[in-house]
Amino acid sequence: MAPRQRAPRLDELGRVHFLGLGGVGVSAVARLMQARGVAISGTDAKDLPVLRELAAQGARVSVGYAAENLGDAETVVASSIIKDGNPEYDEARRRGLRILHRSEGLAATMEGHTVVTVAGTHGKTTTTSLVAVMLREAGLSPSFAIGANVGGLGVNAELGAGRIFVAEADESDGSFMNYAPDIAVVTNVEADHLDHYGTAEAVHGIFREFVGLLPAGGLLVACADDPGAAALAEWVREARPEVRVRTYGFTDAAGLRLVGAAADGLRYSCGLEWDEGRSAGLDLAVPGDHNLLNAAAAFAVGLELGVEPDAAAAGLAAFRGASRRFEYRGEAAGVRVYDDYAHHPTEVAAALAAARSVAGTHRVHVLFQPHLFSRTREFAGEFAAALSQADTARLLDIYPARETPIPGVTSELIAAGLDTDGGLVAAEDAAAAVAAGVRPGDIVMTVGAGDVTEYGERILAAISAVGDGSTAARRDDA
Repeated sequence: MAPRQRAPRLDELGRVHFLGLGGVGVSAVARLMQARGVAISGTDAKDLPVLRELAAQGARVSVGYAAENLGDAETVVASSIIKDGNPEYDEARRRGLRILHRSEGLAATMEGHTVVTVAGTHGKTTTTSLVAVMLREAGLSPSFAIGANVGGLGVNAELGAGRIFVAEADESDGSFMNYAPDIAVVTNVEADHLDHYGTAEAVHGIFREFVGLLPAGGLLVACADDPGAAALAEWVREARPEVRVRTYGFTDAAGLRLVGAAADGLRYSCGLEWDEGRSAGLDLAVPGDHNLLNAAAAFAVGLELGVEPDAAAAGLAAFRGASRRFEYRGEAAGVRVYDDYAHHPTEVAAALAAARSVAGTHRVHVLFQPHLFSRTREFAGEFAAALSQADTARLLDIYPARETPIPGVTSELIAAGLDTDGGLVAAEDAAAAVAAGVRPGDIVMTVGAGDVTEYGERILAAISAVGDGSTAARRDDA
């Protein structure tokens, strides 16, 4: 997607109709436009709670696509999944209406703000959430748009009273090129979305284009521990010396350095050191070194925006996690179940490392659903290595999302490389298979970007069903 020369102004849009209104990204834009006084309507294929929320605030919503749903709309905002053949999309084209990608609509709502964008192959949802919570706790009332619902914020998007706008910037289709950031956070840069980019080099190239959007005097915040982000920081220093760079990480080369990381149950803490003698402490309610890094990125943004270090640390301590990011789903017979959106090998490895820190001396079990045939083909070996950190790893069939099957590409490509107990499991057998292997104190993770998120309750029910029998017996043997 080529970058726009200028985001459209809200007063140019007229009535705006949203296609895919129930999606987390599109609903965020709808919430923001509605809060800024734009008359909106929208459609989704499913009747979802967010549609009812928007309707209660005055939006005209429809379930099921039909050309007449466009009504008197002058502009259409569409999610990436909306294609030719959708009757409302086709009707909008027939009428010659302005059609915006979700990211273009979001860019229009940023007008008049200091814009903080958070990009990266992994961690951008959590990092964006951390920044928004930190700024809200510090009393700055930010506007924000995040690719998940966040418990501490209540919603995925909100128009704040302050001057700062914090947005998750999605690189998957290049649409983050539609933003105009003043501060850009890049958590990491790795090969992913190769169905769109083709090569790892192209992925790195689009991130260079993205940070090229920063103005003179703008700030890049980049993770020094990640080779891709560190290389990007060096490129900016050489190619765009008018842009400032602050790095963070555990490495001694980081400008904002994390030291003394330690786990205490579900809490994770470390020290931060920067600027020749300045220091602060982080104490988080979410586990894992990767979340300490995410919080350090948010802390760096806070310093840039004038938040006092103690206030920034206190705000980050208030963060309780984002939806589907090591999200607690419940406990049965002493076994805790968590859900995570991880769908890239690096993300899976980080999620399981966090689970291991929570489990302590107990075992970790994972039910994983690969996402996309192309990603499975490219990273089967890396997925197998990441999943082998668990004591047992069971795999569902690939969740196809937007793709058609690729001959010869199945979950077996990953299962064949596992170096732990487990393997392929049928959907109808998955919950029972996981439950049969657990002991009190163990951690179970459901992991993936597809409908594996629905299995947490099933696993809890299956564990409860055997809790008075085999699990009790295992408790005696443990």
